[in-house]
Amino acid sequence: RCLDACVDIMDYDALRTDQAQAREANVCRGVGVATFVEAAAFGPVYYGPSGARVSTQDGCTVKLEPSGVVRCMTSVTDQGQGTLTGIAQIVADQLGIGMDDIDVISGDSAITPYGGGAWASRGMAMGGEAALQAGKALKANILDLAASILQTSADTLTLGGGEIRDVATGEARMDLAELAKVGYFRQDTLPTGTQPELMVTRHHVPNTPYYVANGVQGAQVEIDIETGFIKLLGWWMADDCGRVVNPLMVDEQIRGGIIQGIGNTLYEHSQYDETGQLMNASLADYLLPMAGEMPDIKIAHVETPLTNTELGANGIGESGTIGAIAVLWCAVNDALRPLGAQVTKQPFTPEHILDVIAKAGR
Repeated sequence: RCLDACVDIMDYDALRTDQAQAREANVCRGVGVATFVEAAAFGPVYYGPSGARVSTQDGCTVKLEPSGVVRCMTSVTDQGQGTLTGIAQIVADQLGIGMDDIDVISGDSAITPYGGGAWASRGMAMGGEAALQAGKALKANILDLAASILQTSADTLTLGGGEIRDVATGEARMDLAELAKVGYFRQDTLPTGTQPELMVTRHHVPNTPYYVANGVQGAQVEIDIETGFIKLLGWWMADDCGRVVNPLMVDEQIRGGIIQGIGNTLYEHSQYDETGQLMNASLADYLLPMAGEMPDIKIAHVETPLTNTELGANGIGESGTIGAIAVLWCAVNDALRPLGAQVTKQPFTPEHILDVIAKAGR
């Protein structure tokens, strides 16, 4: 499915036609397609037998405050991935509240559940599942308490817009802040034996060694055989990371990963002189991808929810990088094929391109 989607958005046949026309004009263009898999959210079966002290669980505590605001404490952390936004969305969806009414806390092990943090593309796959289960449990507790207060059955009530509502009519019966105040401070008004539970913690431990995401990337390049410079003309990716919680967040994770892969393949390497002195120790000399050199990256999503979890989200954080390296090898060697040349090592610097062309006798 990812291969079909990628071939579709890149218009593969048209790219091959363009390539043939370019070659007639002595322009060296190449097209690459690469499939990949990404192991994500490693579980205890993977690390346990080695005795490595690695946490292969994540947790989430969700609490309804007396103000009606929901406080969410998660073991996953966010270094720019957007993970906490996804966690907030999941909990907000379960509790029928807006994003402005939820406060997400992470990075403080004194108050958050124990977990593994941010690595191995586990934020949504593990932390998201824990958040979903915590949100569901808190919702059930809220509705049970509301049923006691309103003297009705919990299955006749639902949550929406920060209120407890009648399932049949959608009519608001009471708001969350009012319920929270009763639950915390006016237990004397509740039926005897009622136990308000407005804070819930849930954890998720994968039941497999790891989850597997997959995808396909396509790229079109043009090589100046006089200078050795590679120009990126177009880039496409179809990814299956399970259920997509936030499409924009996923797209930008993919784009960032692709650019990292481009940097790894075309630019980044450490240069030493004959004495072992590092020659490009600063960003003045160490080449990185620049925005002006990057192609437009078009993305398609194929959603196959994981069956291991209720949320069904899979990993995405490293997919862009994994596929980018492989597809550049394919595209560059495809461009060089008529010359009888091929790249043999990374990065594909202009010097390396000119060297392989020269060795091919062209």
